[in-house]
Amino acid sequence: MFDTLLHLHSFLRWVVLIFLIITLVQSFAAKNDPKAGNNLQKTSLILLIATHVTFLIGLYLYFFGDLGFKLLLNSSFGEVMKNKGARFWAVEHITGMIIAVALITVARRKVKALSFGASAWLYIIALVLILATVPWPFRDVIARPLI
Repeated sequence: MFDTLLHLHSFLRWVVLIFLIITLVQSFAAKNDPKAGNNLQKTSLILLIATHVTFLIGLYLYFFGDLGFKLLLNSSFGEVMKNKGARFWAVEHITGMIIAVALITVARRKVKALSFGASAWLYIIALVLILATVPWPFRDVIARPLI
C-alpha cells in the first residue's frame, strides 16, 4: 500500500503543477478581463482539491514512511541537519509544501473574492516553492524519477 501511495503522490505532483500553471495564466487573464474569472473559479477549485489530496497522502508518507519523521526519531536533529538528503526529507520538503499548500488555499480564497491580481502572485510564489522542494531527477542526493 505504501508504494501505491508513493506512486499516487508522484503522479499527483504533475496534476498539481499542470493545474497550477493553468490557474496562474488564468489569474493574469482575469486580472485584465474579469469575464475570464469564470474558468478560473473552476480550475482553482480543481487545483485546491488536487493539492490537498496530494498533501494528505504526503503527510501519511511523511509520518509512516522511512524518510521524514522517522529520520528525526532515529537521529538527533543536528545529525539530520548535517546530512543533505535527510535534511531535505525530514525538514525542507514538508516545510516548503506546507507553505505552498497554504498559499494555494489563500489564493483560492482570493479568486472567490475576485481579487485576481493577488491570487496570481500567491500562485507564483507557490509554484516557485513547489519547484524548489520537489525531488527532481537531476538533484543529486534526493533524486526521484519523474513518474
